[in-house]
Amino acid sequence: VQLVEFGGGSVQAGGSLRLSCTASYYTYSSYSMAWFRQAPGKEREGVAAINRAGSTNYADSVKGRFTISKDNATLTLYLQMNSLEFEDTAMYYCAADTEGFSVVAGRISLGRKDYRYWGQGTQVTVSS
Repeated sequence: VQLVEFGGGSVQAGGSLRLSCTASYYTYSSYSMAWFRQAPGKEREGVAAINRAGSTNYADSVKGRFTISKDNATLTLYLQMNSLEFEDTAMYYCAADTEGFSVVAGRISLGRKDYRYWGQGTQVTVSS
């Protein structure tokens, strides 16, 4: 499973960025996909996840500001990030796994241990 992220960069607080993650057709169509982030000295945390049917789950810290979506034509996972805050600064990772791993108690997981496949990450830096 190969996941490739791009779209990170530097932005001022209050600005927007859109991250993209490309995957193979099989991964895109068969797996749940998610975005995680890891700031220096902190644990990797789930940000948003989406299953094959398009149901989503968001971390409380990003609800109302971030939107996860999929483009079936280009097999691309997106994370639209608006109203960025300094605390959003982190390396952002795309993750994927079968629903057998990533759906827990009927909900798409935001737990790191529930995803086996990871991209290389893209850096997002928000200046205050």
